Amino acid sequence: MTRRRSVPRALALAAAALVASSVALVLPGHAEPAAAAIGSITWQDEFNAPAGTPVDQNRWRFDIGGSGWGNNERQYYTNSTSNAVHDGQGNLVITARKENPANYQCHYGRCEYTSARLLTAATFTQAYGRFEARIKIPRGQGIWPAFWMLGNDMGSVGWPNAGEIDIMENIGREPNTVHGTIHGPGYSGGGGITNSRTIGAPLADAFHTYRVDWEPNSIVWYLDGVEYHRVDPSRLGGNRWVFDHPFFMILNVAVGGNWPGYPDATTQFPQQMLVDYVRVSGYTSGGNPPAGTTRLRGAQSGRCVDIPNADPVDGAKLQIWDCNTTAAQAWTFASDGTVRAMGKCMDPAWAGTANGTEVNLVTCNGNPVQRFTLNGNGDLVNLSANRCVDVRDQNPANGGKLQLWDCTGAANQKWARY
Repeated sequence: MTRRRSVPRALALAAAALVASSVALVLPGHAEPAAAAIGSITWQDEFNAPAGTPVDQNRWRFDIGGSGWGNNERQYYTNSTSNAVHDGQGNLVITARKENPANYQCHYGRCEYTSARLLTAATFTQAYGRFEARIKIPRGQGIWPAFWMLGNDMGSVGWPNAGEIDIMENIGREPNTVHGTIHGPGYSGGGGITNSRTIGAPLADAFHTYRVDWEPNSIVWYLDGVEYHRVDPSRLGGNRWVFDHPFFMILNVAVGGNWPGYPDATTQFPQQMLVDYVRVSGYTSGGNPPAGTTRLRGAQSGRCVDIPNADPVDGAKLQIWDCNTTAAQAWTFASDGTVRAMGKCMDPAWAGTANGTEVNLVTCNGNPVQRFTLNGNGDLVNLSANRCVDVRDQNPANGGKLQLWDCTGAANQKWARY
């Protein structure tokens, strides 16, 4: 398996202008992120075994070797308790050591370091949900800890086509900074879609929680519960979104490599990464519907999203109407993230992302603003705006018009398949 990196770049954030609303409610002055619908825990390891206990191979297996792992890394990964073991204090400890035993040969010659790389490829995979770990990372120039995921089709389609989700990466020369990144076809290596968060103290000084919430067409990164990165298909510049199938998890500490550089006289060994827990939760079943048509019924009114007069003219202003079985209410959630009926797409007027933007019907054109997701909380979210489809003025009557608005949890923004 191959993993390539370069220094991630900061992402530019575009602020959407707010417009006045006639809704008689006190609403937030900025867009609140729409939350993924997270279910119960589906997999976990709390690392509570006695001191000296090896890794539980019902949960984790090992990658072994000194191939450089696509990054010119310097460590040899072993399955020894010298490099991965329970500490009896509720932690898994992954230890990078400076040693060069004769039987450990690396791509550049005799290895200088050993470490461990654990993965769940043979024991657990999952599509969507929450993936979280509480970790105290190691430190030092050339030290590269990571908590990340690869697509379970890695063996058949290879990297980066299988997809990669980096939940946590740190490089020793940036002690206060966590990086979160995706890699896929056309956006791999230095072109990965990435962002970072920097805090006021080295991450190695304490335990922190690192997590992603992953749902159809959306992945969100958190450090200690605070969001710092969000991606969806609109960020890929037309490249293929490959985050729609099961992935497996990886924990490792690399030594050296193209991105972090190499240990120097300041780097102290051994270096340890302590993992308090890894937990995975499911994604609830209320998300995007399967292939086929569905009506979208509003929680406030009991009425359905409708094309006026069943006339699919470009610019038709979508509305709510008594639910019926006509084609004007037969919506399909397409694999490209669009929501379609009568051969056209749900669309924010003039590619708008601001509060109050009308939601219309327009010819499907590949513009990222036409991508929506229906999450398990019942929010129909426009991914470019990160705003919800909302019934204007909370009007529950036939003919109530649709718009984008900050996700507030109000009943006029809640939708269900029907």
